Amino acid sequence: MSSKQIRVRIYPDGKIEADVLGIKGKGCTDYISILEQLLDAETVDSEYTAEYYESEQTITAQKQIHSTKQNNTK
Repeated sequence: MSSKQIRVRIYPDGKIEADVLGIKGKGCTDYISILEQLLDAETVDSEYTAEYYESEQTITAQKQIHSTKQNNTK
């Protein structure tokens, strides 16, 4: 499992670049508005990384519990 990160670079001229790493698929775009609010900035250009075109894999596990009823007769 990869770690999820947001990398932000602020340049001396005020330009801001942000990268979302470790989030596959369209979920990375959910962070754009959060970044804009936190940085008091507006997105003027964006590029998708290779992770954008991948799908997030989730693993689910099911556990079956078998119950047996015992009759105790005396």
